[in-house]
Amino acid sequence: MKLINTTDAVGHVLCHDMTQIIQGEYKDARFRKGHVVQEEDIPVLLSMGKEHLYVWEMVPGMVHENDAAERLYALCVNENMARSGVKEGKIELSAACDGLFRVDSRRLIAVNSIEDIMIATRRGNTAVRTGDRLAGTRVIPLIIQEEKLLAAEEAAGSTPLLELLPYVRKTAAIVATGSEVKKGLIQDTFTPVVKDKLSAYGIATLAVAYSGDGVESVANAVSEVRQTGAEIILCTGGMSVDPDDNTPGGIRASGARIVSYGAPVLPGAMLLVGYYGDGSPVLGLPGCVMYAGATVFDLVLPQIAAGVEITRADIAAMGEGGLCLGCKPCHWPNCPFGK
Repeated sequence: MKLINTTDAVGHVLCHDMTQIIQGEYKDARFRKGHVVQEEDIPVLLSMGKEHLYVWEMVPGMVHENDAAERLYALCVNENMARSGVKEGKIELSAACDGLFRVDSRRLIAVNSIEDIMIATRRGNTAVRTGDRLAGTRVIPLIIQEEKLLAAEEAAGSTPLLELLPYVRKTAAIVATGSEVKKGLIQDTFTPVVKDKLSAYGIATLAVAYSGDGVESVANAVSEVRQTGAEIILCTGGMSVDPDDNTPGGIRASGARIVSYGAPVLPGAMLLVGYYGDGSPVLGLPGCVMYAGATVFDLVLPQIAAGVEITRADIAAMGEGGLCLGCKPCHWPNCPFGK
């Protein structure tokens, strides 16, 4: 930073806001910190009584914060994203559609580990709505060494750090297990909850089958609802380790490849995730989905709706942050307790 004559300031960067006061008309920052002084600014600055200015020198190898923000933005932007203008060295990205927001955490950490570089995002693998803010980019100083930006670009690699996948699976079918439900001894209160959660992602329920108990009965019901062409199969209840809980066996007998039976999430530890040969998913939903406000189902449903295959590694990674505390504000994506 140095003090120079205002008449020599063209091309230099202001170090602080410059306030202009016009009696009875105007009092505000006429030029903001970080503004690059232009030829036409000189008369205005002089009229404000600013004959000298504190500026950062723009020398070779240095990049202005606005230009730096553009370069960081380029590391992030991907399809289905909108951007703000650059303001005071910051650019924000927002969602241009509903979908699943994903972050390459490893590369983002590598970029943010470089001094004076900052890219802030919302948590990855979460559902977002059109217009939701996704990320913001900026550098810390008013001007930054270009070598730091080059290091950030190298750390980011050739593909965007962020991804927004629209929901592509639009239909589902439900198999409600349990002889007590099939016989009408108790009311089916599970299915309406699942339907409501699906509809929030634009997923229509094509069919509901009541299987009763037994591995064969569950498998037959699953095969029946698959004939509807539903893109997602959901089996409710019968997921505990009791000997007469046959839902996992029925799903396996229906021809599904089981990815995981069990998840490090509370509530929802007894989740089952599987896939058929055509890539369509099948889930076994534990009983907590029926009564708990937020469960493991809320964590996996955005990925399912976006057509992203859930792996065993994905399930394992849910352990950190997988304990729902029913608190406000809440760290769980889409948690109703936090709204």
